[in-house]
Amino acid sequence: MATFNLPPDDSPPAQIEQADRMLRRQLEDVMRKYFYEACDGVTQGLLLSCQWYFTITAEALTLVINCPDQTSNWRILNNAVPLGNILEKFAGSGKIRICPPDPTENPFEMRVDELSIYRDFP
Repeated sequence: MATFNLPPDDSPPAQIEQADRMLRRQLEDVMRKYFYEACDGVTQGLLLSCQWYFTITAEALTLVINCPDQTSNWRILNNAVPLGNILEKFAGSGKIRICPPDPTENPFEMRVDELSIYRDFP
C-alpha cells in the first residue's frame, strides 16, 4: 500500500472524535427519514413490522433490516429488489442486509450494484 507524506492538516484523524460520531448518527437518521418517505405504503408497512436502520461507513451506506419472525423475513426478502431500487437513489454503493429471526442463520446481503442479477429471477 502506498504511503503519502501529507501535512498534518491534510491527514485523516488518528481516531474518530465524538463530534464525528454525532454527525454520522445524524446523517443515518436523516437517511432513514428520507428513505422511508420514498417508500410506498406497502413497503412502509413491511419496514414497520421489522427493526431497521442505516449504517454508514467509508465503503457503503447499508440498510440493515432485522426481521422478528419468519413471515416478515420472507416478505422482506421478496421485496429486496424494490428496496434496493429505492436505496440506489440515495447511494450507488449502498447495500441491504436482511437479518433472519434466528441469529444462528446468516443474513442475506445484496449490493445495489447487483440489482440487475436479482431482477431476472422470477
